[in-house]
Amino acid sequence: MDAQGSRTAAATTWAQKVQAQLVRPPSPCSEVGVVEDQLSTYSKGFLNSSELSELPAGPEKEGCLKDQLALAIGKLGENMTCKRAAWVKVPAGFYVGSYVHGAMHSPSLHNLELGKYGALVVCETSERKASLEDLGRRLGQHVVGMAPLSVGSLDDEPGGEAETKMLSQPYLLDPSITLGKYVQPQGVSVVDFVRFECGEGEEAAETE
Repeated sequence: MDAQGSRTAAATTWAQKVQAQLVRPPSPCSEVGVVEDQLSTYSKGFLNSSELSELPAGPEKEGCLKDQLALAIGKLGENMTCKRAAWVKVPAGFYVGSYVHGAMHSPSLHNLELGKYGALVVCETSERKASLEDLGRRLGQHVVGMAPLSVGSLDDEPGGEAETKMLSQPYLLDPSITLGKYVQPQGVSVVDFVRFECGEGEEAAETE
């Protein structure tokens, strides 16, 4: 492993440790967006860099994330920033699918994946199906690969490669149909999504 590979591995290890130490943000003041027709059931919010830096972190939650980040930068000699985070809150009858591109799985932390791109897709479903996990992963792949800006509607006209409405876009894994045509027989409705890309700015949250 070369020096760059060693630094990448070290940074990954640090990120895994911090993930285990962080507490979930409890404050509703971070909420910046609520799906209008689901006010009582579904909400989504973001944390910016300043809010993230103040999150309690450390083995005993004795410090803040910014303190842990400063220690890691000093140890690795590489600059790092935590720019934004997202949270979603869903009730029964909803499912949150996820996908991380080029995922690195942590051997020590359950359900943790690290990667350059990631997506969450919030779906509403009338019944819990065994296939939901695979469906959520495929929808997440589409969000990562096609980078939609909004969900759109099943009634929207099909668009081309430049289309920004998710349901009207050519389905990433089968461009002969739209994503809406793929989703419709699955018995779920796409409610919302969140897309992350390593290196993007905080302004990305403003488009979601």
